[in-house]
Amino acid sequence: MEHPQLFEPGDPVLERLRAICADYPESAEVEAWGRPTFRAGKKLFALAGAMMARPHSVVFKPDPEERPALLELPDVFVPPYFGPSGWLAIDLHDGTDWTFVAELLDTSYRQVALKRQIAALDAAPPSPRS
Repeated sequence: MEHPQLFEPGDPVLERLRAICADYPESAEVEAWGRPTFRAGKKLFALAGAMMARPHSVVFKPDPEERPALLELPDVFVPPYFGPSGWLAIDLHDGTDWTFVAELLDTSYRQVALKRQIAALDAAPPSPRS
C-alpha cells in the first residue's frame, strides 16, 4: 500500500527541518510512510509529520529523563505508533522556537547514533542548527 504524500514540494517547515538535520554526521533523508524521515546512518532520529491531521510536526526521541517535562509543554504530544516506544512529537507553527526544536533533534540524534557518529558530531566545529 502506498502512503499519500504529506508535504508539498518546497514546504517551508519541511525545508527548515531539512536544514537542521542535514548537518549531522552520516545524516540521511529517506522517504517512508509518505513523509521524510531523517536518519543517523540507518537509525531514525526524526520524522516529519506525526500524522495526517498534524503534518507540521516532527517526531523525535527525547532523553528519557526529560520526557515528563516535555509533555508539560502545550505543543508537545505523544504521537501514534512511535509514542509507546517513548518518542514524542512537537507541533511546528509561526511561533515555533526553532532553537529549541534543534536542541530536541540533537538529543534525538544522540539517542540513536553510533559512537563514531557522536564522536564526529562532537569534533565538528559548532554549526547553527536552527
